Amino acid sequence: MSTYVYGIARGSHPSLPEQMGGVGNPPQLVRTIRTGELTALVSEAPEDLRPKRRELLAHQSVLAEAGEGGAVLPMRFGSISADDEAVRTVLGEREKHYLERLDALDNKVEYNVKASHDEEAVLHQILAEDSELRALNETNRAAGGGTYEQKLRLGERVVAAMQQRERRDGELVRQALEGAAGGVSPGPDSTGWLANVSFLVDRDHCAPFVEAVEALCKEQPHLVLQVNGPLPPYSFVE
Repeated sequence: MSTYVYGIARGSHPSLPEQMGGVGNPPQLVRTIRTGELTALVSEAPEDLRPKRRELLAHQSVLAEAGEGGAVLPMRFGSISADDEAVRTVLGEREKHYLERLDALDNKVEYNVKASHDEEAVLHQILAEDSELRALNETNRAAGGGTYEQKLRLGERVVAAMQQRERRDGELVRQALEGAAGGVSPGPDSTGWLANVSFLVDRDHCAPFVEAVEALCKEQPHLVLQVNGPLPPYSFVE
């Protein structure tokens, strides 16, 4: 049977969660594979594994439990090797690299921050700052909404202004929070978010990072921030 890999830790890690339930239905028992100075957290890989909520949470729970005792390189959900021997081979071949990454991520966690706009608040700001756009809007309103061409022109101007604000505010979010973090990793662009950024934070400095997020929310009330963390540092593992 193939082997499901949750993460990689030092062989000297004090508390790896063996015998806890991992992915699968029923949950597969978590165990360890030791090679040289490294240990992999693994279980049997279910044949019908799907990225359902229960499975994703099971994967994350194993990593969270392991991370409490020391640095762990988290594998992404669905990381499957042919068998235990294949895992041992990779640990042996990449031992130096994995040990270097464990040193870099020791006592670190990840916070992912996604940002969007309160569109009504941003529209008010845009109209307040752009006198020409404000005059065009007022002219259309006075004309009962304006002609089709006038509405189209206004809409195009508003969309352009909103996109410009999204770019500006996306950079603002990164700059406002990177000072409270030890590393920054931009996430993939996705519809609905003007920023999707992961921050590497020292485990002992989570409170100041959260305070920085709260301060940003107060200073920029037109921003809607979604914060997920602390997490295993997925975005900082090669």
